Amino acid sequence: MTPFKDIVAEAEKRLGQPELTKRLPKVKPPDQLEAVTDDRYLSLMCLRIFRAGLKHSMVDAKWPAFEEVFSGFEPRRVRMMSDEELEACLGNKRLIRHWGKLKSVRENAIAMVELIDSRNGGFGSYLANWPGDRIVELWFDIAGRFSQMGGNSGPYFLRMAGKDTFMLTPFVVKALHEWGTYSGSAKGKGEQRKIQAVINEWAAESGLPLAHISMILAQTVD
Repeated sequence: MTPFKDIVAEAEKRLGQPELTKRLPKVKPPDQLEAVTDDRYLSLMCLRIFRAGLKHSMVDAKWPAFEEVFSGFEPRRVRMMSDEELEACLGNKRLIRHWGKLKSVRENAIAMVELIDSRNGGFGSYLANWPGDRIVELWFDIAGRFSQMGGNSGPYFLRMAGKDTFMLTPFVVKALHEWGTYSGSAKGKGEQRKIQAVINEWAAESGLPLAHISMILAQTVD
């Protein structure tokens, strides 16, 4: 495997060290992840879902209305919303009136409460205690539990929440190919587990967070 210090050197050559450092994602330590309340995680998850395929600034501008309509995204309140309350959202011009995404808010509140009730600790504890060297398994677990959280939505949500994760953007996959460390499609659980193994080796060598490794990789290709 290419030593990760060589990849860092290439990224710094292209961007300069100060600019590269500025682009590195912020990663929260476990205690900070645990301190975040469940309603904020549900809000963030739903924000990710509504952002998908839409201009982020437009979704963000409407989010205060979502917070109001969905009772601050308190999971136990949202899971009790009636079909009539959800259907009324389709007539609310302050919201994004996408029925599938609107339904996912209640579905994900139900799933989050089930998860919280099945363990000691809130959703933040679930994230905080998941080991980084098995982060793709967290992607798969989130996709299996929650609505509209498959594909890249799980990793993007984790990045937004501050949970350390690498990303499989086209630039990251291209860099993995060009550095000769991986030659697959990056599609499917088996391929993503192979990439996890590569990233784990670089993390052990460099001591860097997974999020920094993938961002640095992405800066080494055009």
